[in-house]
Amino acid sequence: MTSIKDLLAVIYEFVYQLPTIKIKDLIEVFIIAFVIYELMLWVRGTRAWMLFKGIIVLGMVSGIATIFELNTILWIFSKTINVGIIALIIVFQPELRRALEQLGRRNFLNSIISFDDNRDKEDGLDETIISEIVKAVFEMSSAKTGALIVIEQNERLDEYEKTGIKIGAYVTKQILVNIFEHNTPLHDGAVIIRGNRIEAATCYLPLSDNKSLSKELGTRHRAGLGISEVSDAIVIIVSEENGKVSAALGGNLVRGVEAEYLKNKLLHIYLQSTEKKSFKLWKGWPIGGRKNNE
Repeated sequence: MTSIKDLLAVIYEFVYQLPTIKIKDLIEVFIIAFVIYELMLWVRGTRAWMLFKGIIVLGMVSGIATIFELNTILWIFSKTINVGIIALIIVFQPELRRALEQLGRRNFLNSIISFDDNRDKEDGLDETIISEIVKAVFEMSSAKTGALIVIEQNERLDEYEKTGIKIGAYVTKQILVNIFEHNTPLHDGAVIIRGNRIEAATCYLPLSDNKSLSKELGTRHRAGLGISEVSDAIVIIVSEENGKVSAALGGNLVRGVEAEYLKNKLLHIYLQSTEKKSFKLWKGWPIGGRKNNE
């Protein structure tokens, strides 16, 4: 009986000495867990994933060295960790930049602070412009004319627009078809549409490094997917080989879309923007198209 009382006393003393958990402590734990979870989601599928596993191995080695007092290994770790962090930032600069861009595009941040330029809503995308774009796309699809059309949304594409030739023309089916006509000076590269105007043609876009992208897709599709990864632009691609139409948004590529499907998607986004429902970010694609890994 005495031993049981002693045991209970020890347990009571241990529990009594535990630090008091406050509401702010729970909030901090939640924030840290959320950040770690988001970091894991971002790291998976990138070059940084192998790096992350390597850091875990090094952490295990450091722990073993601490337990067994392997002072030489600990000294090497202490002398190289600062240089290693700087080297990682340099090597993985593109991934870090992409992560910060994605963080900046988070809807909860946009709802608090508006970074968007003031635009004239009368010059924005409307149903007439959408119809002109869709008609042009599927006319080029029938003729197997390669095309790459980028429709700007909230994020400005000025740095990519500067790589092309300034157009500044009102969006019509005829102009889009003429731009991408074979053997014309403007057919190579991308067209950037802002509101109801074709701002520039022959623009160069960043290529995607998505390893799951089908090998049968060429530079045009990789460029279209690439600009969708670094911005919120809507991208429409027409294949020169088979005339199939693809669309990309938010790093997702859908192949073999139909005219009605594409028009409905563009109208859906247009209605969201006019009703200011920025919290509904279109991340997925419903049945009717094929994603890039299919």
